[in-house]
Amino acid sequence: MRTLYLDCGMGAAGDMLTAALMELLPDPEKFLRELNALGIPGVRYTRETAVKCGITGTRISVYVNGAMEGERKSGQSGGQSREDGQHHEGEHHHEHSGQHSHSYETSRGQQGARRHLHRTLGDVRKIVKDLHLPEQVEADVLAVYRSVAQAESAAHGVDVEEIHFHEVGSRDAIADVTAVCLLLDRLAPDEIIASPVHVGSGQVRTAHGILPVPAPATAWLLRGVPVYGGSVDGELCTPTGAALLRHFVSRFGDMPVMNVESIGYGMGKKDFERANCVRALWGETPDRTDQLLQLSCNVDDMSPEEVSFATERLFANGAREVFTIPVGMKKSRTGLLVRVLCTQEDREKMLRVLFQHTTTIGVREEIVRRYTLERKEETLQTPFGEVRRKRSKGYGVSRVKYEYEDLARIARERDISIPDVRALLDNL
Repeated sequence: MRTLYLDCGMGAAGDMLTAALMELLPDPEKFLRELNALGIPGVRYTRETAVKCGITGTRISVYVNGAMEGERKSGQSGGQSREDGQHHEGEHHHEHSGQHSHSYETSRGQQGARRHLHRTLGDVRKIVKDLHLPEQVEADVLAVYRSVAQAESAAHGVDVEEIHFHEVGSRDAIADVTAVCLLLDRLAPDEIIASPVHVGSGQVRTAHGILPVPAPATAWLLRGVPVYGGSVDGELCTPTGAALLRHFVSRFGDMPVMNVESIGYGMGKKDFERANCVRALWGETPDRTDQLLQLSCNVDDMSPEEVSFATERLFANGAREVFTIPVGMKKSRTGLLVRVLCTQEDREKMLRVLFQHTTTIGVREEIVRRYTLERKEETLQTPFGEVRRKRSKGYGVSRVKYEYEDLARIARERDISIPDVRALLDNL
C-alpha cells in the first residue's frame, strides 16, 4: 500500500508541506511551472534549496504582487509587515487568525470604507473555481479553506460567512492550500499518516493582544489530534497547516513499518536548535492496518429484540463492527458479551449508546489493531439496473463481491434465487 508519513516534529505550515511533498516528485521544477500557470491573481511561487542543521531541503516562497511575505509594508496591496518572532513565512492567511497583527472586520463593520482590502469566503470560492482545477482538487481546496473560516468563526464568535480574509493573505493561503491539494492528488497515496503535532510554546502577538500558542483558530482545528508543546518558543503550527492535516490525514501516531523509497524536507524560514522542517516519507507498507477501540460489556437481562435494537443503534452511530458472544456469568446465568469496534473519535458517542440501549452498568475498553484488505467499490451498468460491486485485495488474495441489496432487488424483480442472480451477472 502506498503510504505517506508526515513528521510534524516542528509543526506544520502550508509552505513547508508544499516543499516537502514537492521533493517527492520526479520533476519538481515541472510542477513549479504548473503552479505558476494556474493563474491565482498576482501570485508567483519560487523554489530554492535551504539548509537547516546540516539537512538540505526545499524552501517554497509565495510572492503576491511581486512581494514576498514579510516584505510587504502597510499600504502595499493592503498588506502589513509581519510581526517579529513569527515562525513561518507565507502564512498571511487572514486577518482574524490569532497570529497576525491585522485589524479584523465583519460584514457588519466598515465594509464600504475598506471593502477593497478584504475578501469573504464567497470571494475565495470564486477565485478557486476560476482556476479550473480537477474536480476533486477543487473540492479539497474549498473544504480546507472553509475549515479555516469555521475555526475563525468558532474562536471569535463571528458567523463563518462574515469572516473577512485579508486580500493579500487570502491569496497566500489559496496558493499554499492549492499546491498541497494538487501534490496529494498527483502522489495519490493510499493512506496518509502523521506524527503527533508539535505546536510550539509561548505567546503570539495579534490585533487582539497577546495570545497563547497555539493560537485560537489552530487549537480549534487540532481538536481530537494528538499535539504537544515543548522547549521551542514560537508558533510551530499555523491554521493552514492544521487544516490541511485535519482534512487529509487518516490517523496520527508512530511511523508504521514501511519500505521508504523517498524523503522530502520542507524548510521553514527561521532557524532553531532543531531542524525547522516538515519531513515527508513516501513508501510501501506491507499491510493495511488501523487502530480501533474495542468496547465490551456483559448483559444477562435483555431480550433478543432489545439486543437487536441496541446493535442497530450502534451501527447507525458509526460503529465499525458490533457482535455478541454467548457467555456464562455469575450464579451460572447465561448472558451475552456485547463487543463494539469504533474509532477513538467515536468513543463518547458509542458509550452513550451502550448505556442508553443496554442494561450494562460498566463498559471495558481496549485498543486493538485491525488488518484489512484494500477495498474499493464500483458501480456496474447492467440490463437489470445499476449493481454495486466491491473489490478487495492484499496479502496475496483478490476478492470480488456484489452488493447484497442489489442482488436481492434483482432476485425479487425476477423471482429467482440470489445464486441465479450472481450467475447472470458473472455471465455478462
